[in-house]
Amino acid sequence: MPSGETGVQEESRTRTARPPLFKVLLHNDDYTSMEFVVQVLETVFRKSPPEANRIMLNIHVKGMGVCGIYPHEIAETKAVRVRSLAKEEGFPLRCTLEEA
Repeated sequence: MPSGETGVQEESRTRTARPPLFKVLLHNDDYTSMEFVVQVLETVFRKSPPEANRIMLNIHVKGMGVCGIYPHEIAETKAVRVRSLAKEEGFPLRCTLEEA
C-alpha cells in the first residue's frame, strides 16, 4: 500500500433506474356491455366494485379511461388479457398502452 492510504475502500453505490411506466387504457365502443367492462376492471385490474363502476362510467362518458399504471411488461400482460377476454365474449373492446 502506498504511504498515506488507510486501506479502507469506499463503497460506491449505483442507483438502478426505475422502469418507465405505462397507462393501460380502455376505449368506449357501442357494443361492449358496461357489465363486461366492470367485470374486466374487477378481475384483471383488481378494482373494487365502486371503483370499477366509476372507471367504467368515465370510459363511457369521455371515450376512454385509465385502468392502471404499470411497468411495460405488466401493462402489456394486462392489455393482452383484456383483449383475450373480450375476444372470448365476442366484444370489440380496445385496450391500449400509453407512456405515463
